[in-house]
Amino acid sequence: MQRTEINLDETDLAILRLLQEDARMTNVALAAKLKMAPSAMLERVRKLEEKGVIRGYSAVVNPLAIDKDLLVFIFIKTKDSFADDKSARALAAIPQVMEVHHIAGDDCYLIKARLSGPTELMELKRSRFSKISNIISMRTTIVLETVKESSHISID
Repeated sequence: MQRTEINLDETDLAILRLLQEDARMTNVALAAKLKMAPSAMLERVRKLEEKGVIRGYSAVVNPLAIDKDLLVFIFIKTKDSFADDKSARALAAIPQVMEVHHIAGDDCYLIKARLSGPTELMELKRSRFSKISNIISMRTTIVLETVKESSHISID
């Protein structure tokens, strides 16, 4: 999706702000907050979904509640050519991997993963990452404390 393909007006931006705060907000509640008819609001939200502006709705789970209190970032260098995304697709297919970013610099990818502890980290590296033949090196950073973590995008 190219940015130039999508034109958002102030009402669209207001809808996005409100849904980021509470994705469970009903169309009726959204319509009331923005002083619109519920049917018009439903159509607006549907169009935002169809255009791919709203990519989905999800619950934010407390990682401690499901024993996933180890947060790691892994810098991975591969021998892939710049146009080849074979390693990226293999990394993205691993369930523990939350994010895969193709980055500039000495490394090729930045991976974010939530795990139950060091044992799961070693298992991830041994049983999953080691099977990706293009990986040359990995550097792991373990997060000691998270001050802020959010999936919200600032909408001005």
